[in-house]
Amino acid sequence: MGKLIFVSSGKGGVGKSVFASNLGAVFGGRGYRVCVVDMNIGLRNIDIYLGLQDNIVFDIADVMNGVVPLSRALVRDRRLPRTFLLATTQRKEKFTAGEDQVRALYRELRELFDIVLVDGPAGVGIEMQLAATAADAAVIVATPEYVSIRDADMIDQTLGARGIRRRFYVINKVNRQLLGTGALPSVERIASVMKAPLLGVIQHDDAIHLSANRGIPIVLQKGNYIERNFNKIADRLLEVV
Repeated sequence: MGKLIFVSSGKGGVGKSVFASNLGAVFGGRGYRVCVVDMNIGLRNIDIYLGLQDNIVFDIADVMNGVVPLSRALVRDRRLPRTFLLATTQRKEKFTAGEDQVRALYRELRELFDIVLVDGPAGVGIEMQLAATAADAAVIVATPEYVSIRDADMIDQTLGARGIRRRFYVINKVNRQLLGTGALPSVERIASVMKAPLLGVIQHDDAIHLSANRGIPIVLQKGNYIERNFNKIADRLLEVV
């Protein structure tokens, strides 16, 4: 039975979906059977970051509504033969599933894959809580800004209240020069706010986002410091889930 890892953030714009697509590519590159699930209902992004947008025929709502079986909606990433995407719907009103249906879908995915990586919507709303149903672990993505950290702490508390015990956070888009000036909260200051353990720090680098907009997770470019950083984060996560 595979593990389901939920990726969340307190606010938009922190790089959550880019992080999720790269983490999925890291696991896929190691030979794990991986499914990246986009649960950001109505705001589909992962397909673009993985370069699979032209391959989407059916989405998660079609599976939930019984239009097609799960196998018809899974899109293989041909660069990583054991990695698949389950895209979300762009039409929010099309998704009518409740928690029991989501739980059943996740159970089916766990039976097929070693790692199920769910990219959830930002914020603490009902849709986020639905997407986090029965997760084995959660990774909260935040940037080194006071608003982002406060929102991330609220996400952490909400996920904890839902029974997700293994919760971690990643600090993304870190400008090390600004971080040292006191203009932004330091890693130590952030750690004093967040109760969850720190999983890793990712520097701001335009190459990450340029690569994502080309549909190529930057971790597929072997040998750079970003790829090594993501692999360290993946190692730490695998130790605890």
